[in-house]
Amino acid sequence: MSDPALADLDAVTLARCFERCELSPRAVAIAVLDRVAECEPHLNAMFRVNRDLALQSALEAEQRWLRGTPRSRVDGVPVTVKENLYSQGDPAPIGTAAGSLTPRAADSPAVARLREAGCVILGKTTMPDFGMLSSGLSSLHGITRNPWRTDLNPAGSSSGAAAAAAAGYGPWHLGTDIGGSIRLPAFHCGVFGLKPSLGRVPINPPFLGRAAGPITRSVGDAALLMNIVARPDLRDFMSIPADGQDYTAGLDSLEPKGLRIGLLTDMKAGWPVESELVRTVNDVARALERAGASVEPIESFMTPEMLDGVQRFFEARSCNDILALSPQRRASVLPFIVEWATWRASRFSGAEVMHAYNQIHAMREAAVLACARFDFVLSPTAPIARYPAEHACPGNDPHRALDHIAFTVAWNMSEQPAAAINWRFDEAGLPLGVQLIGRRFDDVGVLRMARLIERLRPAQRSWPAVH
Repeated sequence: MSDPALADLDAVTLARCFERCELSPRAVAIAVLDRVAECEPHLNAMFRVNRDLALQSALEAEQRWLRGTPRSRVDGVPVTVKENLYSQGDPAPIGTAAGSLTPRAADSPAVARLREAGCVILGKTTMPDFGMLSSGLSSLHGITRNPWRTDLNPAGSSSGAAAAAAAGYGPWHLGTDIGGSIRLPAFHCGVFGLKPSLGRVPINPPFLGRAAGPITRSVGDAALLMNIVARPDLRDFMSIPADGQDYTAGLDSLEPKGLRIGLLTDMKAGWPVESELVRTVNDVARALERAGASVEPIESFMTPEMLDGVQRFFEARSCNDILALSPQRRASVLPFIVEWATWRASRFSGAEVMHAYNQIHAMREAAVLACARFDFVLSPTAPIARYPAEHACPGNDPHRALDHIAFTVAWNMSEQPAAAINWRFDEAGLPLGVQLIGRRFDDVGVLRMARLIERLRPAQRSWPAVH
């Protein structure tokens, strides 16, 4: 019988214990896989669980440690990977019943780095259709639920990854983000999620604003995972040259005194922000001020036209994908997605699409300028804290399907690193966090600032026990 406590150990601890041969990677893998088996009937966070392969990989890691020939300092640490990050031998249907179940021939860049380091890949986490919902709802996977309360949505599109992190499916989870898909589920599930600078973690296929990054229970674990996956790969033409950075070095070294923090609480576009979320961001700002930082409120740089431009761009892109499907395959896509993608995009002119694209660039420029005089910017991650598990997005309206991403999408397009971190809990015991944004390419700074917030925040609740 496995020891359930092993499933909750962080990656930093596991790496240290493996090095000293104080813990068995195989025993840890068994404990995590048992946790997955126990919770999955309630959460549905996993698309595939490769139990036999994971146990074999863990045994091989254990033998390498015993021989004194580990592949890396994290050899044997368990990890889950989002379904759309290709892994050799696994299908990647991109969350939709219309997708292909043909196994992929090669690993994506980040997955290849994990294998090279000896990490134990447990399986693939769920996502919504085409990754275009902030929800755990999928025509292929069904409903992924929030571990804190299973009638609530974990958000998305890295829904399974964030739910897995909160439930203790091991310490490391790799997600993707093109408009908030790491940070939104991290916020709703009360975990840490980092969307790195564009190109910091190579991704295949690359696309405007698309990033891969860690979802973990702690900042330290995310920093350690970045050491593995933040390496250039020619398959991503936007990947950033190697800088030899150790993301764990100096993680606790950031001093709040003298820091210039911008406070952005109203984007003036999309859904209005719930008052409790504004209060949470203000609480963090006051804690930073007490610690010696300078906090200055800033006005929104976003306009409703910019946000609508983003929405129109994604609608046009998805409309092309959906209209290219055969009628039979199109019928298997989540109806909400079909309505969202086609209700107006099927009538867009070329001029309208170019106007939408130009709005993205206007937003990009405005976002970078808004942050220029600050070391970091603090904001809500989402405007709405809770919504039902069965909903396709906050509001559940296909004609307003992306109104909730106003606080997150700009940083994808401006290429800036941004993270979601929990701060406190509401009266019902549910997590409430904030978003932290840094300057372009300052991923190290965002991790250090997030660690500072982690040190300043109130005592956290125990992780949810899923039954």
